[in-house]
Amino acid sequence: MTYTGTVTVGGPADVHELAKLIITKVAVGPMENNAYLLRCRDTGEQLLIDAAAEPDTLLGLIGDDGLAGVVTTHRHGDHWQALDEVVRATGARTYAGRPDAEGIPVPTEQPLDDGAELAVGVCRLAVRQLVGHTPGSVALVYDDPEGHPHVFTGDSLFPGGVGNTRGDARAFEQLLGDVEAKLFAPLPDETWVYPGHGADTTLGAERPHLGEWRQRGW
Repeated sequence: MTYTGTVTVGGPADVHELAKLIITKVAVGPMENNAYLLRCRDTGEQLLIDAAAEPDTLLGLIGDDGLAGVVTTHRHGDHWQALDEVVRATGARTYAGRPDAEGIPVPTEQPLDDGAELAVGVCRLAVRQLVGHTPGSVALVYDDPEGHPHVFTGDSLFPGGVGNTRGDARAFEQLLGDVEAKLFAPLPDETWVYPGHGADTTLGAERPHLGEWRQRGW
């Protein structure tokens, strides 16, 4: 079946099957958060991005094969409501951007810095810190060796713009600058973007609008 990235709370997950990595996307909770389960085809190791809500739903996706880790993309509460229950049930290691770790009530075992790397079996994810939506928001980039890159952006990049900076002009400029320098500049148009809420997009679909985002200031 063709992956669309369109999911709804209470509906089925959508599965993006790559050569080495399987990405399962599900929508959970009252704020319709996206959670992503990554599974290495070679080893079966799994990593969850944002244990946002509905622990039973997430644990059902994880299944009996266990969970190596959970990455919380940023400290806002709608992205970690199920974190404690998922970690208790699986023993998974917790990861978050270093400046945001203190704002997450479940202890972060491995703080993430810009340029760090995470392993999901034989697959590697590069950490990119994107400051502005929160001080320690992170994106994870999987550069598929047999295809194009894939990036999990949390609330820092969506179809149609960057994340909410609540009218803080300096934070907006910082976030847009980081997104341009760390995502748009090094990555090709084909790069698939998986945001923290809503539909997926690609960098190519968003790139022509960077100037208008900067001009409008959000």
